[in-house]
Amino acid sequence: MLIPILLRTPWLASRVPAVFMEDSSSPPLNGNSIMTSLPERSGARLLVDQLLLHGVEMAFGVPGESYLAVLDALYDSQSRLRLITCRHEAGAANMAEAYAKLTGRPGVCLVTRGPGATQASVGLHTAFQDSTPLLLLVGQVQREALGREAFQEVNYLNLFQEVSKWTCEIQDPRRIPELVAHAWQVALSGRPGPVVLALPQDMLTETCVARDAAPLRPLSVTPTSGDLDEVERRLRDAERPLVIVGGSLWSEATRMELQTFAESWGLPVAASFRCQDRIDNDHLCYVGELGTSASPRLRERVREADVLLALGARLGEMTTQGYTLLEVPVPQQALIHIHPRPEELNSVYHAEVGIPVPPEAFLKAMNARAGSSTPARTQALQAARAEYERHRSVPELEGPLNLAWVLKHLREVMPRDTILTNGAGNYAAWGSRFWEFHQHPSQIGPTSGAMGYGLPAAVASKLACPEREVVCLAGDGCLSMALGELGTAVQEEARILVIVVNNGMYGTIRTHQERDYPGRVHGTDLKNPDFAGLARSFGMSGECVTQTEEFPEALARARSFAGSALIELRLPPQMLSLKGV
Repeated sequence: MLIPILLRTPWLASRVPAVFMEDSSSPPLNGNSIMTSLPERSGARLLVDQLLLHGVEMAFGVPGESYLAVLDALYDSQSRLRLITCRHEAGAANMAEAYAKLTGRPGVCLVTRGPGATQASVGLHTAFQDSTPLLLLVGQVQREALGREAFQEVNYLNLFQEVSKWTCEIQDPRRIPELVAHAWQVALSGRPGPVVLALPQDMLTETCVARDAAPLRPLSVTPTSGDLDEVERRLRDAERPLVIVGGSLWSEATRMELQTFAESWGLPVAASFRCQDRIDNDHLCYVGELGTSASPRLRERVREADVLLALGARLGEMTTQGYTLLEVPVPQQALIHIHPRPEELNSVYHAEVGIPVPPEAFLKAMNARAGSSTPARTQALQAARAEYERHRSVPELEGPLNLAWVLKHLREVMPRDTILTNGAGNYAAWGSRFWEFHQHPSQIGPTSGAMGYGLPAAVASKLACPEREVVCLAGDGCLSMALGELGTAVQEEARILVIVVNNGMYGTIRTHQERDYPGRVHGTDLKNPDFAGLARSFGMSGECVTQTEEFPEALARARSFAGSALIELRLPPQMLSLKGV
């Protein structure tokens, strides 16, 4: 039986509390003597100690009275666990989710009961759909008031059951070590995802004696030799193979393994929706993304493939263009599906070969074997790569500001390891098509399609990777949902660059509206603020660009500014989507 991976990074012994650092020369202690030697701690102190034990270095939240005891416990651990105070619970949850994408460790978010928890639920949904490990800690009413619909009371087990892997309300502080460890394991095992712990206010202040859990350690998992033999046979016989990569549990090392695998077998590699950083976009085996900016020819290549290797990707609605590229439930293509969650295999598409392992385990095992290709496959790969090159070339567009050219200039000026974040909207498709990703992680966007994500994700990205430059690409409607987090960026000295694409509307919905209900535009116009002036009011640099030729100098000024900067791109309303571009 395969054992799921719990962690991808080992924890340092220095993070283990002193209670575990026993002298091997001392006689063993029995259970009673161990317990009597432990200090009495409040539930809040126990909780923070468990977070430290599991390697948490940063948490995001909005303060609330229901978990004041946790804030007090964090006060004594400021040198080891940094608390980022956000302006809105949705921003805090999105920051925690993005932080997890960058680090591979569960992001931690703290919110108060009721409105705080419900406003954080958007981050839970993104973490669930993006397979991101996340721990949401929610304050709760006092235990004696439970079930009375007390002030801001919510039954979190019912509320979050559809957007979390596990939800638990801790009634006894002595169980905090056990339940935090279990939450950590659930968040990271199989297909990673979010978990929720509800914390009654009086439980956090109650004192008790409890032994800490032990840090979880990574467990190895490998595919069977029989599975690998079958994959190898099918790849050798394939005439039109195609790889689709995506999902979580990727790292820079996994990306390098993928490139070695693709080279040795002569395989074209396409990225699933918002997973373009799983391979260097300059690599000759990369042939484009299957999302909102997918080229018509790449879609045809998926349909024409005789062997389709889905590596980590779920093959969801966006990647399959509304489940049209593969037939449900039995595809015409011979499907090889590699995914860490066994239940995902055959859930929508029947796989001729299904292997429940993470991408890196599969790639390492395959790279230990000799790959092979054919001249015909090499020629097909070169043709697919040439199609991708043509698709990402900058088109001539009408109007004073060419967004494609702006993005091309931006990617040429910024370092190759720049992190690009975005939320949802038509503008994001331009970034997917005209930006390039060269290492993992560098594309931080929600496959859930959540608006308001890009700005908090950029703040978290800079805090997680202070040595790298971070660009937030946002639409006017998308940014407006998270404007307060500009204050978080300035307060935390997270130096980011925000590019606002302002066309005065909810562009995606307007596009659908004009397609489905022509001549009946309603509810999609936006009266926007002066975004550049608003940025300056926060202490940022702020500029407005209306002509293509103005952008290079505006970018240079923004990058030379000591703090965060915002550049507003004012586009005409008719520039809605990439259709026809």
